[in-house]
Amino acid sequence: MQYTKLPHSSLEISKLCLGTMTFGEQNTQADAFSQLDYALERGINFIDTAEMYPVPPKAETQGKTEAFIGNWLEKSGKREKVVLATKVAGPRNVPYIRDNMALDHRHIHQAIDDSLSRLKTDYIDLYQLHWPQRQTNTFGQLNYPYPDKQEEVTLIETLEALSDLVRMGKVRYIGVSNETPWGLMTYLRLAEKHDLPRMVSIQNPYNLLNRSFEVGLSEISHHEGVKLLAYSPMAFGVLSGKYLNGARPAGARCSLFERFQRYFTPQGLQATEAYVNLAREFGLDPAQMALAFVNQRPFVAANIIGATNLQQLKSNIDSLELELSEELLLKIQEIGTRYSNPCP
Repeated sequence: MQYTKLPHSSLEISKLCLGTMTFGEQNTQADAFSQLDYALERGINFIDTAEMYPVPPKAETQGKTEAFIGNWLEKSGKREKVVLATKVAGPRNVPYIRDNMALDHRHIHQAIDDSLSRLKTDYIDLYQLHWPQRQTNTFGQLNYPYPDKQEEVTLIETLEALSDLVRMGKVRYIGVSNETPWGLMTYLRLAEKHDLPRMVSIQNPYNLLNRSFEVGLSEISHHEGVKLLAYSPMAFGVLSGKYLNGARPAGARCSLFERFQRYFTPQGLQATEAYVNLAREFGLDPAQMALAFVNQRPFVAANIIGATNLQQLKSNIDSLELELSEELLLKIQEIGTRYSNPCP
């Protein structure tokens, strides 16, 4: 396993992070325990979750993911061996989490206490804003919405609330997720101006079908030392090729849940077919090639992998052993130019 020290922190995290959003929906607690045990055996020390999980979000399952992880931490006694990351949900139509999901002082404090209770720990290593308070173009929306009104909760109020959590010892470091270049730079500027905790990471989607991080955010990452925690590195499994030609394998996420259509655009499917064919031309597993591409990007601190069974998890972890050649990377870039960001 490879490890990276997150700049502006003392966190040493594994290059691969275990994503857990299937725990409590597609995976039972026994499945979750098995995955967590195996991940640690293979050297993964970084676990990512969220108060909203599992996905797809539902009132009857919300919080199960954190609860499963908390039960495992309690049973295994391995809290000090892992870097634990979770997220506070922002405003969205999920009122069962809280009556008002504003990223203000009261709701952030309630969120952390609820997460700590479910996770059965008294601190979080990395606490992330799951998505912005303000209305912006996240989750695949291309055009900025130009909202008519200013948000009542400002970024400085959110940052001050997070600062309280750090001061109280409930959180060690903070980060953002699904954030834009403007949002990230504003948080960094406010932290410097007001002597508040600095965002040390950004968790955004990044894969062969969605390389939008490279525009704007990768430059910030380079100059400001805010590394990417890449989620959806296989585009919900689409880059494995298992959904090509209309296939819907039994039990697969995009077979079970039709809401996951982000990577099924006509351009996206054409690009996927091209990447899958390229992997096979080089004698590689398409899923491992997709993961290896993310692993090798200089701005990626950790690649967040997810699996519904141990066989998938083993294959995903084995992607670290794959080094993509310059010849292959050039061919990947050719496809990336032909199908430029088909699924942002």
